[in-house]
Amino acid sequence: MRFYLQFERNPRFVGWTSEGCEGGKPRAAESFDLLAADARRREGEISLVGPREGTRARGHGEDSWAGGREKEGSRGRRRRLICSRRTREEGEGEVFRVRVYAGDGTRIKTRKRNIAAPLDPAAFADAVVLIYLENAGDLELVVKNVEASDLNFSRYGDTFFEVVFTGGRTQPGTIKPDEGERHPYSVLDCQPKREAILPSVLYIQKILRRKPFLIKNLENVMQKFLQSLELFEENERQKLAIFTALAFSQKLSGLQPETVFQSLLKDNLVAKGIVLSFVTVFFKEYLVENSLDDLILLLKRGKMDDKLLDCFPIARRSAECFSEHFTKEGLLALVEYNEKKIFEVKLKEMKTALTTQIAEETDISEVIQTAKQHVKDANLPDIEVVRILWDMLMDAVQWSSKNQQQNANSVLRQVKTWSGLLNAFCTSGKLELELMYKVQIQCYEDAKLMKLFPDIIRSLYEQDVLAEDSILLWFRKGSNPKGRQTFVKALESFVNWLEEAEEEE
Repeated sequence: MRFYLQFERNPRFVGWTSEGCEGGKPRAAESFDLLAADARRREGEISLVGPREGTRARGHGEDSWAGGREKEGSRGRRRRLICSRRTREEGEGEVFRVRVYAGDGTRIKTRKRNIAAPLDPAAFADAVVLIYLENAGDLELVVKNVEASDLNFSRYGDTFFEVVFTGGRTQPGTIKPDEGERHPYSVLDCQPKREAILPSVLYIQKILRRKPFLIKNLENVMQKFLQSLELFEENERQKLAIFTALAFSQKLSGLQPETVFQSLLKDNLVAKGIVLSFVTVFFKEYLVENSLDDLILLLKRGKMDDKLLDCFPIARRSAECFSEHFTKEGLLALVEYNEKKIFEVKLKEMKTALTTQIAEETDISEVIQTAKQHVKDANLPDIEVVRILWDMLMDAVQWSSKNQQQNANSVLRQVKTWSGLLNAFCTSGKLELELMYKVQIQCYEDAKLMKLFPDIIRSLYEQDVLAEDSILLWFRKGSNPKGRQTFVKALESFVNWLEEAEEEE
């Protein structure tokens, strides 16, 4: 009796292995352990078992099959081990054959697959249009009928909003109307007025509450239309701007400002002034029910707060044109916000430049020249310049957390070194008084400087930064209450000295 192990896979002959037997019966344990090792080399971690004694053929001719067990493969695949027995000519004895097949050991049936229906947006659009026409444009009834319908909105969401905006389906890649039914109750068929377009916004809001997955389709259609603004008429662009403002004002759930606003910044639309006209109508409409802070927050969410000038054609892209345009449109609050923002940017640029020069101990004349150039370019007020200069001088001081005397020496040394810079801009009694107020506030808020106020004022006087009249005016009529009583008392001896010197003269 001989045993053979045949390795096949669906089915492909791989090779043969044989092992002897004793007493007319197979040595299953010993024989197939060896064969299993061979099988692992050939098939990859398959545990084989020997044929069961007394298995019977099932009548499939000479290579009839019988029995079988399942084992797990190394890659998680199920394999079926099937034993067979066939009778050879007399003298050759019985031959047991084991075949290894990939599979789960069960009969494989071809699974019936879902047959996807072909896309038919035209039929969907006609069905939605019919709902509008049957209800004569009554959006309350349209909502109810849309909800009751079995239309596939998840598949034709973009088509649905095309019908809402234009009254019918549009051709792919354009805004031109496609063939099919249309209705006259769309957004673009309304008057370019708030009260005419608001019902459509509320209608969409109700649809989105019940079908929130449609928000992505709304964004897709809005992007498509905003990127194609040049293809619309002027009054249609106004309607889209009003709709967009009302959509954000009514807080349509899930509508992302960035997705909408970034669609506008196309070079061809900006160059033709279309974007500027659109955002102007948008700002005016949005501010009807919302504050400027709400608008700025919306622009920040849309990453547009730093790109307002990008809405202007290149030839008009300046702060002056910005102020002129929106002042003419009555958006004074927006103009003031932009001027303040520009002022802060230029102020920051000046601080950065002067801080670098002071840290590098640049010649004082060069620092003064840099400061004057920034003041001229940014049109900065003199009072703000004096405050900035003092802040930068104090920021450059190397402070000690333990040695108070070292801090005092460092501050007085800084004042003495850069007194010429302060003197170049403290050109009037008003500016000198403003500098004293600035020193007063900083000494009040910083514990390290609390006791240095009289020393700083005296040093500024000695370096001709502060005049005697300015010091006496602050002492007698100073208006800033922060730490005033403490500082007046600390400065009293110095003021008495000034008054005595004045009397002697």
